[in-house]
Amino acid sequence: MASFVQLWVYLSATPLFGLTATLATYLLAQAFYQRSDQAPWANPVLWTVLLLAVMLTLSGTPYPSYFSGAQFIHFLLGPAVVALAWPMWQRRAELRRRAVALLLASLAGGAAAAASAVGIGWALGLPPELLRSLAPKSVTAPVAMGIAEQLGGIPALAAVLAVLTGLVGALLGKYLFDAIGVKQPEARGFALGTASHGIGAARALQVHPDAGAYAGLALGLQVLLASLLMPFAARFF
Repeated sequence: MASFVQLWVYLSATPLFGLTATLATYLLAQAFYQRSDQAPWANPVLWTVLLLAVMLTLSGTPYPSYFSGAQFIHFLLGPAVVALAWPMWQRRAELRRRAVALLLASLAGGAAAAASAVGIGWALGLPPELLRSLAPKSVTAPVAMGIAEQLGGIPALAAVLAVLTGLVGALLGKYLFDAIGVKQPEARGFALGTASHGIGAARALQVHPDAGAYAGLALGLQVLLASLLMPFAARFF
């Protein structure tokens, strides 16, 4: 037991700990996800976050020590998002035919996501800093942090809210679509990408290739529209 404790102390003090812990936990969560027939509630991102949080809390490992190794995975988020462009490229002719409709749908969806979050927060009496952090919740986390900073919000809180939004969409999207009768994979994917950014797009890609392609497109449109329009709209509210 003493040898195990010494090994844990050594590993937790090295950058290798964050990388190894993240990969091992995700592989376990992914295996559980597959055995659960890819049920939404078994989403591997959700369980990886929960298990890592419990592990770091119980072991008393500071987050900076963990992130010194996990940052290598964080770096790969950029290439992973760019890779979502490949399914869109394969369907470029179809997307061109629907360009106007998709742009209007993205604008309406993004406006509804931001306005509903800020409106509910305002009705509950949240302070202005939190409202400004809520506005970009449906934009992928790195961009949400930048927008929140421009708006005068809290970038770290905006990132947390973006991740939570993505997880909620990935977990509940299927049940909501079934309840309201939305069956087309393109519509499901576009809605997930609009409301739940990268995590929703990853879920859509696992379910159907067309859903993944449209989710990736919606993710990109939200990043573009939110970056351009949110700072402008904030001047009037």
